[in-house]
Amino acid sequence: SSTPRQIALYRALVELGVAERVPTFAHLPLVLGEGNKKLSKRDPQSNLFLHRERGFVREGMVNYLALLGWAIGPDRDVFTPEELVSAFDVRDVNPNPARWDQKKAEAINADHIRLLPLAEFTSRLLPVLREAGVLGPQSGMGELARLKAVAELIQTRIQVLSEAVPLVAPFYVRGAELPIADDARAQLKDDAGAVLDAALDALEQIPGDFPQPLGGGVEWTTERIEAALREALVEGMGLKPRFAFGPLRTAVSGQRVSPPLFESMEILGKDETLERLRRLRAEL
Repeated sequence: SSTPRQIALYRALVELGVAERVPTFAHLPLVLGEGNKKLSKRDPQSNLFLHRERGFVREGMVNYLALLGWAIGPDRDVFTPEELVSAFDVRDVNPNPARWDQKKAEAINADHIRLLPLAEFTSRLLPVLREAGVLGPQSGMGELARLKAVAELIQTRIQVLSEAVPLVAPFYVRGAELPIADDARAQLKDDAGAVLDAALDALEQIPGDFPQPLGGGVEWTTERIEAALREALVEGMGLKPRFAFGPLRTAVSGQRVSPPLFESMEILGKDETLERLRRLRAEL
């Protein structure tokens, strides 16, 4: 250890009047990676830039790094940077090696994403979406209003900010340009065409002639959409919800996993929703 030499150096500096005191030295525990090997600079887990690119928020990363050898209290893993500063005492650091757990790091980060106020969460999504090409360098008021509405739907569904990209992207393309993933197409059943026909008939009955800023209409609301589709597909066709709404999710989002379906339809608006349903129906 080089600590004795450093202490001797500081004592000399104190005698010379250069330093005021000998600082207290502490050794932090090693951090181990996969296979219980010492985490090195070559390991991707040690590269904070990679974590930032994936969408770790600063609160989540600081929280997880602090947990590598220290705890704020029993049975508590999530805390703010302010709480960390207030509670930390180097004497409480565990000298035993800590192990990097990527899944736990992402879970901690997800907790901090959920703790963000909606406006702050939306603001942090902007650079991620622009980097991915979902949004342009300058966003209009309509785009920002739509993003805030979508952000509210996905805030509890992601662990890192980059996971928002495929969830948000379908809200910023026209129906004809929406890519439909192969796995989403593959899960369509033989009755998908009949389901889409019944859904179109039901949704066409809902007035949506008076557009609002996010694309909805006076009666084109989540509640009306859900009620109409449940009546037509679940009650009318006797389908279980996951089979009834699967083809609609594929048509609206192009994916098997998406933000809540009925809320998504409200945000997209009646015309765009019906266009997407008709497009998938024509391709079957």
